Amino acid sequence: MYYKVLGKDSPSVDTVVLSSGLGGVHGFWQPQLAMLAEHFRVVLYDQQGTGVSQGVVPAGYRMEDMADELAGLLNELQIERCHIIGHALGGIIGLHLALRYPALLQSLVVVNGWAKLDSQTRRCFEVRQNLLLNSGVDAYVQAQPLFLYPADWLSDHHDLLEQERQHQVAHFQGMENLLRRLEALMTSDLTDSLSQVIAPVLALSSKDDLLVPWNQSVSLAQALPHGEHQQMNYGGHAMTVTDSETFNAILLTWLQAHSRQPQPPFSSLNPTEIPWPKH
Repeated sequence: MYYKVLGKDSPSVDTVVLSSGLGGVHGFWQPQLAMLAEHFRVVLYDQQGTGVSQGVVPAGYRMEDMADELAGLLNELQIERCHIIGHALGGIIGLHLALRYPALLQSLVVVNGWAKLDSQTRRCFEVRQNLLLNSGVDAYVQAQPLFLYPADWLSDHHDLLEQERQHQVAHFQGMENLLRRLEALMTSDLTDSLSQVIAPVLALSSKDDLLVPWNQSVSLAQALPHGEHQQMNYGGHAMTVTDSETFNAILLTWLQAHSRQPQPPFSSLNPTEIPWPKH
């Protein structure tokens, strides 16, 4: 998979790994990079079948496969422990990673995520599927901002959104990959597994998120042994972009609070050795 490593270059510095949502590309995190690189080693990557990480996503693709792919990348980079910051699908990857490779996670931030798909989120995903299948790529891309951003932000950034639409249509990676990734996300259900997550987890929501109701983050935090919930009042699904100043402040406070704390030995974190996936 394609990746970038930025920021501090010291073994004493914590590593932060950024995992994007359904789009899967590392560029989503641009508003966070300067802040994070000032304090941490930062790893970004394009998920399999997205961006520069080209290739066909196989039939039967699962969220567990996405977690294994990220674990393989971390193994390649010789990263033994890190913070994972995941947006929506990226946060679900983080939760699966916490279950399959618990020793890897120092902490996890799940941005606008969930344990099991909510009916409102399903409705939005089904609309997007229908647009892609019945109206084509341009209609799918044109509608996408409606699910991500608040109405006033959409109005104020019309020209930028039009430029992004043209770029995304021109560089669309393929319908089959997107549909298989979306199916993996929609069928993931962690309801019965969350009690096994030992890492500290911040479930961060936005109150005006159209795609993922904020109460899904509340339920997620409550089901986790070491879960916390924080809420932003504004920003929509992509508040990382629309109110990056507030988001970055919350993120930095969380990361600093969970950096370099004494950890249990590896054997107690992961009593059953799980082999690294081939990368």
